[in-house]
Amino acid sequence: MLSGYRLMWMMVMFDLPVLEKQERKAAADFRKALLDMGFEMCQFSVYARFCSSHSQFDTYLKRVEGILPAGGKVSVLQFTDKQYERVVTFHRAARQPAMEPPEQFELF
Repeated sequence: MLSGYRLMWMMVMFDLPVLEKQERKAAADFRKALLDMGFEMCQFSVYARFCSSHSQFDTYLKRVEGILPAGGKVSVLQFTDKQYERVVTFHRAARQPAMEPPEQFELF
């Protein structure tokens, strides 16, 4: 049985330098790699991905570590699906409805 206390979310937040052309390219490549790994953009420098287990989280953490750009700061957060359900979002000062859980689970 799948439990909202065992299902995980992974959030990658970053602040990367973009003053020089090569820094902008590195930041863009990092964002593209996150998208290719199944992350969704929450905000410009905040990406989230659903993980079906702690071991899947660990796998993606290693993948993120492998693509880190040389400069800047990257933070990775881990939290349960139940905690994610309690995220409160405001857009233009209006409270938004709670986020929907993913439609399908990855099983591998």
